[in-house]
Amino acid sequence: MKITLAHGSGGASTKELIEQIFAASYNNPVLDMMEDSAVVDGSKKIAITTDSFVVDPIFFKGGNIGRLAVCGTVNDLLMRGATPKYITSAFIIEEGADTKDLKLIAAAMAQAAKEAGVYIVAGDTKVINGNGGIYINTSGVGFIDGPDFCSSRCKEDDVIIVSGSMGDHHAAILSHRMGIKNDIVSDVAPLCEMVLALKNKGIEVHAMRDVTRGGLGTVLNELADASKTCFELEEDKIPVNEQVRSFVKLLGLNIMHMGNEGKLVAVVAKKDANEALRIIRESKYGENAAIIGSVTSGDGVVMKTAIGGKKKVGILIGEGLPRIC
Repeated sequence: MKITLAHGSGGASTKELIEQIFAASYNNPVLDMMEDSAVVDGSKKIAITTDSFVVDPIFFKGGNIGRLAVCGTVNDLLMRGATPKYITSAFIIEEGADTKDLKLIAAAMAQAAKEAGVYIVAGDTKVINGNGGIYINTSGVGFIDGPDFCSSRCKEDDVIIVSGSMGDHHAAILSHRMGIKNDIVSDVAPLCEMVLALKNKGIEVHAMRDVTRGGLGTVLNELADASKTCFELEEDKIPVNEQVRSFVKLLGLNIMHMGNEGKLVAVVAKKDANEALRIIRESKYGENAAIIGSVTSGDGVVMKTAIGGKKKVGILIGEGLPRIC
């Protein structure tokens, strides 16, 4: 099997690559859970995650690859219920890159780390032949005090909440590449305040995922598959920025498969749903949060459309938009 750009899309081809190559080679009880970060035992329970960032362009409306690297790593830790603490950062820099760009990227990483309350504690730099590209690999460690979140714990009658509008980062990156002028800004952000507030208030969170590559449709299918349940959504409840909505219609895109970098989906117990929504809306980056559906018996993801019908929502098939993160 030859690697194509579709293998980096976060959809079906990525799933095939992970299952056939990496999961098959590295299989162990922790990795086999296929969560955003691994929960392991140490001096106390910790979460560990790693990610690589290859976004093109490296500077975009709302951020750059440095802010993206820190926020992406922090958010993966948060999605397991961990408090992020430490990050490592490794740069792969192509010959011809400008040190002015590197300084801006490093400054953005420092600012994002400060906002998230984490320390960048180790790093590495490699320079290779190329045309000035910059790539970043980060690893993160967080501590878990209390219950962790796990995809398999979703159950019937749980409520599905998203923390804000869908597709912002995807639309911002694609607008830049196509030279389309608009005011769409990437949502790249650390989600510490809302997640830790949910934990501190004792909200019964069963699962949580950040909505990145593959979009909301892919993420919800992963949750449904892991928990052997069905996720029922209401199309008109899913928040979408009006400029993004127009952009999607113009290009014939599917908002359910567009990525974000500062939004999450939380599956919470029905008894806590309204309080959880209030907490998220009062947190930084969560003002547009909404309840979009519930968990039922069955399998997969089903959407009640705005005209009263129902349709299946699948995972992203094919390439999608490469190199958005």
